[in-house]
Amino acid sequence: MTKDADRTPGRRTVLGAAVLGGTAALGAGVAGASPAAAQDRGRGRGGHRGSYRQLPVPTVIAHRGASGYRPEHTLGSYQLALDMGAHVIEQDLVPTKDGHLVCRHENDITGTTDVADHPEFASRKTTKTVEGAAITGWFTEDFTLAELKTLRAKERIPATRPDNTLYDGRWTIPTFEEVLRWADKEGRRRGCPVWLHVETKHPTYFRELGLGLEEPLARLLRRYGRHRHNSPVFLQSFEPSSMQRMAKLVSSPRVVLLWTADYRPWDFTVAGDPRTTADLITPEGLEWIASFAQGIGPVLDLVIPKDADGKLGKPTTLVQDAHREGLILHPYTMRNENTFLPADFRRGTDPAAFGDVFGAYRTYLETGIDGIFTDHPDTGLLAAADFHG
Repeated sequence: MTKDADRTPGRRTVLGAAVLGGTAALGAGVAGASPAAAQDRGRGRGGHRGSYRQLPVPTVIAHRGASGYRPEHTLGSYQLALDMGAHVIEQDLVPTKDGHLVCRHENDITGTTDVADHPEFASRKTTKTVEGAAITGWFTEDFTLAELKTLRAKERIPATRPDNTLYDGRWTIPTFEEVLRWADKEGRRRGCPVWLHVETKHPTYFRELGLGLEEPLARLLRRYGRHRHNSPVFLQSFEPSSMQRMAKLVSSPRVVLLWTADYRPWDFTVAGDPRTTADLITPEGLEWIASFAQGIGPVLDLVIPKDADGKLGKPTTLVQDAHREGLILHPYTMRNENTFLPADFRRGTDPAAFGDVFGAYRTYLETGIDGIFTDHPDTGLLAAADFHG
């Protein structure tokens, strides 16, 4: 198969569905899930009689939807991920000027929308400092929802994923409420709830602007019945205090995201807390996280570090240490392209070509992680099936 043909989902998606069985499209009854767990799934609006502990293990989480095949954080990307059989689908939330929560990985929408092609918004281009970094572009907090809805989404990394540019302009920026309605509709149609993984982006930055994320998020979760401890949703943030705040507002499962060992969460910086990720992944740090969260989402390098050549080394004890505190692990992010893979799993010299992604998956899954974020859900599902096969 040529590179271009291999980058389209068609044949591989069909093969994935055949391997995993019809239940894969429902996100139930596949690798690691017991029949009792599958039967325990609730029906109806946001309903779920089980819990995140009954999701298939490893859980395949669609990173920004099926972002390897469609522009990220669009209803098209979410729908394709669900159709492929992803167990959970991720949204990142940022606010509009008038307080609506919309799905974008960043508040800077320069690279993910056609805003630069709108002369009426030329004057909105500006430079802002977000978490200590100066960024020039257009930002969601400077637009009303009605204005944002005049923009169209586009592929963020067209040089790596040129096929995805076919869909540039096809979808608007979805609000989180639109995603909740979509998930309810799909859940009713499929007979089991659609699981979501929802991140609050830059919560301290937005709170300082008077656009706090947690309260409007909690209101939406309550409105759509996803505020309980067994609701089909994970909440996540790189700022632990955001998850502490959410713990006071709703009972939905919470995950603390972890970047590199020397990273200091922005809420810690603002509060004068000297701790870094290195402190949070110690037994003491994990015990602290477990006091208000149910899981962690570490960058994959915290699970298996790379050596100076970019090859995978020896796994750390993070998985065992986190499990000892009752925390699940949802590391990020697996992508099929060579440029994103560890050096020992790259194939050929084209950075955009697919490498030995199944070999990489196998190595990560052998550490005992509970799930994994991926831009290519169909590949992740096949890897999970191989792992249990």
